[in-house]
Amino acid sequence: MSSGTVPSAADTALATGSSTGPSTPLDIPRYTGDAAPYGGGDPYADYRTAAFPFAELPDLADRLLGAAVIAANDEFFAERENLLRPEPPRFDPERFGHKGKIMDGWETRRRRGPSAEAPHPAADDHDWALVRLGVPGVVRGLVVDTAHFRGNHPAAVSVEGAAVEGAPSPAELLADDVRWTVLVPRTPVGGHAANGFAVDAGRRLTHLRLRQYPDGGVARLRVHGEPAPDPGWLTALGSFDLAALENGGRAEDASDRFYSPPLNTVRPGRPRTMADGWETRRRRDRGHDWVRYRLTEHSLIRAVEIDTAYLKGNAAGWAALYVLDATTGADPADHTAGWTEILPRTRLQPDTAHRFPLPDLPVPAATHLRVDIHPDGGIARLRAHGSLTPEGARRLAARHRELSGRGRASAPPP
Repeated sequence: MSSGTVPSAADTALATGSSTGPSTPLDIPRYTGDAAPYGGGDPYADYRTAAFPFAELPDLADRLLGAAVIAANDEFFAERENLLRPEPPRFDPERFGHKGKIMDGWETRRRRGPSAEAPHPAADDHDWALVRLGVPGVVRGLVVDTAHFRGNHPAAVSVEGAAVEGAPSPAELLADDVRWTVLVPRTPVGGHAANGFAVDAGRRLTHLRLRQYPDGGVARLRVHGEPAPDPGWLTALGSFDLAALENGGRAEDASDRFYSPPLNTVRPGRPRTMADGWETRRRRDRGHDWVRYRLTEHSLIRAVEIDTAYLKGNAAGWAALYVLDATTGADPADHTAGWTEILPRTRLQPDTAHRFPLPDLPVPAATHLRVDIHPDGGIARLRAHGSLTPEGARRLAARHRELSGRGRASAPPP
């Protein structure tokens, strides 16, 4: 492993360092205490982490989706915006500025008590940061990453969530009538560690509040969950990308994730590099690879885009598309029954956006879409343009009512 490189998925299964305290119901280890001072070499060599069961769910606080850290009470040593940077935290032992060591994260000043007789912070003293999610959703897991904060991490953290529609200001979010739901109660965390927490709040959230006790630094915050967009907005759009993450679509499963995950194919915008797509290992058998997508809801697809941008010597050779309606009782995981072909096996070109209108085909209503690629390789993006059926719109609105709390404490419960 090269200097400054985060351990791979295989490495995380054999987490370095020790964990203390009980595991969560999902058997997530807990880390506490300081890490050893940096002694040279690979800064991630003693990084404490694990393979989190929710890690394959999308990050609702992805900057590409429009997430932002909109306020913090203190960012003396390192800016709050670093919390949502997409790349792993980096550490340069020789980088100092006028305020001290420059850290790749959010770091506040050291808190002090009121007097020489009481020099320590009070038990409830803390710093906070407000995060706007890129897409509203149901949070299933959080990672409060203290990478490289070895002796300057917080002693404990807590995370709360709120559902406030529109574009509220920090002052509006901090008003007394905003209803905050505890996602992670105040919990000790470890330094130089990926501190993971399973969440079961069961409601749609738009904003989070991260608190650190009493002070310190956090490198990254990852918010894994299921997107739950506003059905009123999608209804106003009429036709939209039914597979897009920001519209509630999801890459549900895939045959292979060796080089990069299928989640990339439904992220916003065009890819920036070859790594910003889905790529499989080289097949040495006679099979093929596939990705299965769950669409926003019951819908009709009218056109599909398959983009192989930056995949030049490793693009998929051919692709075929199939749809399935799970409301009939068909099992999306069974690829042998219930699927209807809407695009026969078609040649793909490297580094090319392919557009396939489907105006003359009797494309059935569907809840799932599958792309089969032959024999292997990768695609960068997949777009499924269409609209919800009346049944799909009804179901989406019902789920929205079920998941959405009212943003204000004075409002009746959902």
